[in-house]
Parts: sequence; C-alpha cells; structure tokens
Amino acid sequence: MLNTRLPAAHEVPPLDPAMDHAPSRARGRALALTCITALGVVYGDIGTSPLYTVSEVFYGQGAAAATPENALGATSLVLWVLTLSVSLKYVLLVLRADNRGEGGVFALLALLRETRATRLLAWLTPALILAAGLLYGEGVITPAISVLSAVEGLRVATVAFEPYVVPITVVLLVGLFAIQRHGTARVGRLFGPLMLVWFAVIGALGVAQVVAHPAILAAANPYHAVHFLVGEGLRPMMAILGSVLLAVTGCEALFADMGHFGRRPIRLAWGGLVYPALVLNYLGQGAFVHGGGTASHGHLFYALVPEWGLYPMVVLATGATIVASQALISGAFSLTQQAISLGLFPRLRIVHTSDSQQGQIYVATINWLLMVAAVLLVVTFRTSSNLAAAYGFAVSGVMLVTSLSMIAVATRVWSWPWWRAVPVFGGFACMEALFFASASLKILHGGWIPLQIGAVIYGVMSTWYWGRTIVARQYSAMAPHCETVARLVELKRNPVVAQIPRSVVVMSSRPITRMEDRIPPALHVFWVRLGALPKHVVFLTVVNGNLPVQPRNGRSVYSTATFLHDDTFGSVTSVQAFYGYMESPDVRQALARAKVEAGIRVPGNPRRWLVLVGQENIIIASGGWFSRLRLSAFRFLLHNSVPAHIYFGLSKDTHVTSEVVHLPSVAGSAATDA
Repeated sequence: MLNTRLPAAHEVPPLDPAMDHAPSRARGRALALTCITALGVVYGDIGTSPLYTVSEVFYGQGAAAATPENALGATSLVLWVLTLSVSLKYVLLVLRADNRGEGGVFALLALLRETRATRLLAWLTPALILAAGLLYGEGVITPAISVLSAVEGLRVATVAFEPYVVPITVVLLVGLFAIQRHGTARVGRLFGPLMLVWFAVIGALGVAQVVAHPAILAAANPYHAVHFLVGEGLRPMMAILGSVLLAVTGCEALFADMGHFGRRPIRLAWGGLVYPALVLNYLGQGAFVHGGGTASHGHLFYALVPEWGLYPMVVLATGATIVASQALISGAFSLTQQAISLGLFPRLRIVHTSDSQQGQIYVATINWLLMVAAVLLVVTFRTSSNLAAAYGFAVSGVMLVTSLSMIAVATRVWSWPWWRAVPVFGGFACMEALFFASASLKILHGGWIPLQIGAVIYGVMSTWYWGRTIVARQYSAMAPHCETVARLVELKRNPVVAQIPRSVVVMSSRPITRMEDRIPPALHVFWVRLGALPKHVVFLTVVNGNLPVQPRNGRSVYSTATFLHDDTFGSVTSVQAFYGYMESPDVRQALARAKVEAGIRVPGNPRRWLVLVGQENIIIASGGWFSRLRLSAFRFLLHNSVPAHIYFGLSKDTHVTSEVVHLPSVAGSAATDA
C-alpha cells in the first residue's frame, strides 16, 4: 500500500548542505550559462506575453479607445503591474520561500506542514490544492494561446493564410506533445539561446518605436496608470485589468522552476535581460499607439515589425511560444509527481527521460490529456483574442493563493511580525483580488475553462487524499488481527512452523521499528494462506518526506532495525527508504544500496528477493448518497491508478496480495477482512 503518512521533520534525515542549491553557487562562465538556460525554461511564458497583452487592451473585448492619452495610461499600467507583481513580489520576496531549494505551490504546502500549524493548514491546504488545479488549467491554455498568437502573424502578412492558421496551430501542438516522451534533454540546449535572441529582438523593436515617439517615456509615472483606470469607469476598468493581467502570465514559473537553476540565476536573468526587454517592447507598443499607428487584425506586436522581417519574426515567435509551452507542460509533469509523492494524486507511470537531470520526467497520461484539451481549445475559440478571456482566471487565482500563503510563511517560517507580513503580502493580495474579480467577469466568455479544470483536479486530489486516509484508518483497525514482530520472531524460532527458503520483502505503509509493532497485512495474508513463513523477512517502508530530494546523490537514505538474525531460523529486518517529493521510488535499487550501505544481513541478491505488496479491493457499505458517490469515485481512481508494485519500480517478481476493505459511508468501525 502506498504510504499516505508524511513523516515528522525529525524523522527525515537532514539535507546535505553541500547539495543545496548547487546552481546558485556557480560563478563566472558557469553562472552565465545557467542564466541563459533559465531563459528557455523559466521565462518562456512571461517572455511571450507581449504577443497579445497590449493588443487585448486596445482590440480585445471591452477594448479601450486607441488614443495617445490611453496609450500612455495603458503602458504605465502594464509596466507597474510587471514591476510590482514580478520584480517586487516574486523575484525579491517569494523566491526566498524555497523548501530546500525547491519552489511551487506544493513546496509551500510542504514548508507550512513543517510548522505544525494544524488550523492554518486546514484553511490553506484546500486553497493550495485548488491553485495546483488552476496551474493545470494554465498548462492547457498556454500552449493553445501562445502557439496560436504566433501563427496568427501569417494572417497579418497576407489574408491568404487566413484559413490555415488554426490547422497549422493544431499540427504544431500535436507535434509538440508527441515529442514529449523523448524528454527535453536533447533540445534543451536550444531553448536558452533561442530566448536570448527573442528578448534581444523584442527589445530592439521597442527601442525603435520609443526613439520615434519619446513621449511614451512619461508612462514611468504611475499617475497615468491610475488616471487611465479611473477615467474609464468601473466596468471598462475591470475589463482592462483582465487584459493587463496577461502581462504577468507565467510569473509563477519563476518560483516553480527555482529548484532547477537556483535563486541567483533566475534573479540575474530577470534583472539583466528579461525585465528590460519586456519594458522596452511594451513601451514600443505604447509608443506606436501614441503616435497614431493602427494594427492590422489587431496585432500590435507585429505592427512594430518591418515588412521585410515579418516572416522571420513569425518563425522566431513560433519557436519562442513552443518554448513557453514546453515550460508549462514540463511544469505539469513535475506538479503531478510532487502531488503523487505527497499523497494527493493517484499513482501514474512516471518516466525519467534524463540520467543527469532529476526534474526531466514524462507522464504519458497527463501529456495526452493536455494535448486533447489544448487542441479542443484552439478548434473551439479559433483566435488568441477569444482565448485571452480564458487565460487570466487561472493566473490571478494562483497569484492570489500564493500571496495569502506567503502571509503564513512570513509569520510562521520567517518569524516576521504580523504588522509587517500582512501589509506587504496583503497588499499584493488586494491587487490580485482586483485582477481575480476582473477575470471572473469573463467566466461566461471562457473563464469557465480553467475554473472547470481546477475544480476537476481539486475534486480528484481531495477525493484521493480523503479516500487514502479512510483506507489507512481501516488498515489500522485491521492491525490488531495481525501478529506483532515479537510474535513473528517467536513463530520463526518454533521448529514446528514451516519456513520457505526464500528472502521476502514486505512493503509496509508505516515504519516498523519496535518488537511491539504489527506486521503488515500482506505478510499476515501470506502466513494465513500458505501456512508457512519466509526464512528471511525484510520490512520495507518508502517514506516520502517534505524534502524535494534526499541526499546521497539525489536518491535515498536508510534507517534499519534488525529483530532476528540466526543461521538456523533466518532473519527479520526493517528498512526505511527516504525519498523526496520530487523523486520516484525504485525499490530494487533501494534494497541493493541498503544492503551495501546499511549492512542488511540477508543472504542473496536483493534484486532476486520476492516482494509482497498489498492491494486494496474496495467494497462500499451502505450509507448516504453523497458518501457512496464519493467512495465510488475513490474506487474508480484506485482501480485506474498504477498498481503500487509498478509505482515502486517492481514487476513480475512481485507477489500481490488482495485485502478486501469494507469502506463505510462515514469513517468509523467497519469490519475489514483479508
């Protein structure tokens, strides 16, 4: 059975400081290369936002009039939102809230769990799970809107491409998702240089327009942003805020991908290239409108491009949007792995596509679901402007939950006084609440898509965690029927009890460290059915802790206990293998390394030992309709998840026992048979 219990902080061995945040310690050329690589993974999404943000303000739903005064106000608003939300909040503050070098909503959850603030977690855990669901929604929308907005440049070049924009986008999306199984290692080297060229080009395009219309530099004064919003009235103001929000899409990637590069390279890349290039391009688009220019088909970004460079720009933009899409797709894979390790998501098959990069993984189920959803979005909405309405809801929701969680992190983890934490992160939360309210107005126009995806993911995660908790309670109720370790040792020393000359590994959901502990139900079933015991018994518990990656070269560390070691009667040993929430367990490797490093005194090759893994067969007892419905959903998830022995890296040499678990409508005293 998969371990649903998170260990206490003192139960997990400390992370080796020498391994913590290695990329952040890079210097010179190595640091420069890390910064360039970060461009292709971290900043792909936010870096391609100029393709549609300002266009949406002046040509989207509820568009503002393209006047010089509005151009000044809109540009000022975009620049200040970019500065406050990204530079100040994420780059300066949120990046400090890492969990041993890792970031993301689940890293925040793991960080807060260490504080033991039960009441606080009761409020924040559902919010963080919902934020994770909204990130999946963004992972669907980002490839669709990014690739579609880039291909729409062909429509600007000539109307002859009008009928082919959607088909070309679909082909590119299918190709993008099809190559995911090969991993990003082979093409990863191209991502950084490509985005380096992208930021240099969009910055240069902006400079040309600013030189032609220098009056746009007055947008640095926030007065113009406030005047622009107030002057438009309440309803137009909310529509404008929803459009401006698109400028910060992908800002959560700065935090989520921190573990790959470290805090310092991400900050240097932002301040040294990304932020200046984005500011210059947004100033350039504002200058174009301020000077009286009009955009063909409502694409202000391509209006900045000279006619001779339009086709090359479409190619460059398409490449950049594919990079942006790749970052969100990879992020969805990592999010899934973390959720599984934290016991919040059904087990799925995870393939590691790189021997050297821990974070490069492939989850086929998530990949194909994302592809189908993205293609359906493109075919249904057909233009990036229509899709923009669906985009802001997910972004603002995640940003709002992050700000609220950061209040708890600042007070509980950083020991900030409340009078400092609440104004700082509460101020960000108020601003993001306005964005969330403006995005909510677009629910009927597409905002329901990320909301629906988020609700489905939230339902899956909460139902899975709830069901696993009930199953764990039922196993606890079953424990009194199982023998203790002391009784097992007594039986093995009894010459009358038959023993099979095999070394058997018994997977246990809880650590077995004392003679009074009960043996796992799987071994109890083995003993009852066969009437014999293995000569050598190894209890193995896989513990998923709050660390992203455990030490020992990113693998596992071990804790062992020996209860019996006798040449005649065999042995009984207990092993705990610790894994981080970003790692996939490999039981065979753990056994082999534990025998060498922890000195397990069991004869034979660990890769040939028989492994017993329990598998639940859920039977739902009578109860209310809602409880029966939720339990039925949990049983469906359980039956369609990867079996525990496959998840643990085991195959044909695994013996799977079946425990029949009667689940009542309300957790209580239900009978459990084996």
